Amino acid sequence: MATSHFVRKLSILSATALFSMGAAAKDLTVVNFGGANGNAQKTAYFETFEKASGNPIIGVEYNGEQARVKAMVETGRVTWDVVEVETGDLTRGCDEGLYEKIDWSRVVPEDALIPEAVTECGVGAFVWSTVLAYDSNKLKTTPTGWADFWDVEKFPGKRGMRKQALYNLEFALMADGVPAKDVYGVLATKEGVDRAFKKLDEIKPHIQWWEAGAQPPQFLVAGDVVMSTAFNGRIDAAKREGQPLNVVWNGGIYDLDYWVIPKGTPNKDLAYDFIKHASGADTQAVYAQHIAYGPVNLEALKALDAKTAADLPSTPENAAVGVLMNGEFWTDHGEELQQRFTAWSAR
Repeated sequence: MATSHFVRKLSILSATALFSMGAAAKDLTVVNFGGANGNAQKTAYFETFEKASGNPIIGVEYNGEQARVKAMVETGRVTWDVVEVETGDLTRGCDEGLYEKIDWSRVVPEDALIPEAVTECGVGAFVWSTVLAYDSNKLKTTPTGWADFWDVEKFPGKRGMRKQALYNLEFALMADGVPAKDVYGVLATKEGVDRAFKKLDEIKPHIQWWEAGAQPPQFLVAGDVVMSTAFNGRIDAAKREGQPLNVVWNGGIYDLDYWVIPKGTPNKDLAYDFIKHASGADTQAVYAQHIAYGPVNLEALKALDAKTAADLPSTPENAAVGVLMNGEFWTDHGEELQQRFTAWSAR
């Protein structure tokens, strides 16, 4: 279904069902991480919301600085109305009372979304994944999972990995034969953590570290590495530019970003209107056509053509072979595991 069809349909639905045009227009400040994702949100959500509601959106880019949200809430000077946050910040911010508890009657029916999108303080915005990526022109055999990533005899060459504990420990356990569904149960034990680091020892001489999301596709295209962990959206962007890069969904770790409403915003009603708008099937389908991050709305997934859906982490086929990042586990253990990882990587 064409993007223009979604937008036309959306404008009709929005004008009749979502908004009351009688009230005076107010500015709504929406905060996200910018970049290609921010551009996709602008097209799918911001511009259509402004047209349907008459309320201008002020877009703000940030790098996840929750201290700014905390300062606003604690001083009672809240100027951000809707904020995109990662899972860890959602959990901590909810516990600290920084965000409004979501009144789901003001958004969409909970069963209209994937289960992971429904939380106490946040509404899922999109699904993204960290996956195994490779250059199909440089490998004679297609890798099928993390065991192949570790197999330097069958696939000689460097591997790109992000310089952090998060995800690498899970990937190491899957490479060592732990089923995806059991990864966090194993990692929750001392023996499991030791096992993950022992497995990382095997591949350490072959690692080329990356820190910025743009680096894995650059490393792959340049031939610096034969495989790399990568954000699926970055690989998709490179493919759209004509690069022969592909991903392996098996064992990928997927996660969500969420919309939250900072506690004390004077525009809470309008914030709910925006989140409802951005959670609709039509707007989510438009979003997914602009960046390979998955809709959380089930009807949006059904509406997408097969080619678009195949590149999304929330497509049932891809999600079924992936692992949902356990935010609670990393909130509880992330600091200690990162300290051990930093010491390990420096040796």
